[in-house]
Amino acid sequence: MNWKDRLAGRVEELLRQRIRARQARQAAATAGTDPMSGQMQPPRPMSGPVLYYTETLIDHFANPRHVGEMAPDEADGYAVIGDPSCGDQMKLWIRVQDGRIADIRFRSFGCPGAIATSSMATELACGKTVEEALALTDDDVIAALGGIPENKRHCSLLGINALHAAIRDYLAKAAANALAAGERAPESR
Repeated sequence: MNWKDRLAGRVEELLRQRIRARQARQAAATAGTDPMSGQMQPPRPMSGPVLYYTETLIDHFANPRHVGEMAPDEADGYAVIGDPSCGDQMKLWIRVQDGRIADIRFRSFGCPGAIATSSMATELACGKTVEEALALTDDDVIAALGGIPENKRHCSLLGINALHAAIRDYLAKAAANALAAGERAPESR
């Protein structure tokens, strides 16, 4: 097992521990007992944001789908998107066949939310027509993951923005190739 697998396993374990601890605190607050001593306590209001990652999000972070790169001659569309405010960056490649995204690959550098949402965006787009993939939104990604903490919502934009940019790159290349060949370019609705 390499260091990346060990690190991903450790992060997944820590996230699961955090979820279990939060659930225990919530159950204790509801029951009015201290989880450590079992004695009755007045309920304490929760303060500050609580990060809660769903099992699906944790799975997509620990086991991202469609990870990798495509050679320039394999990819029909390419995009690189970054968010300087949080350091997340994503590169995305698509291969289009018969108007559908036949293959999609990405490299993402960032927090668990950025990696998981990028993975889910590629999962949702693979096999869809170009028009269907362009219609995908960050809300679709968040819903497919079962939610994401509000303060991590901006992470969901990374995958969708990269997907849309790669499709625009594909459409521009296809239009240029069609123009050069004297044909009609593919349309985006």
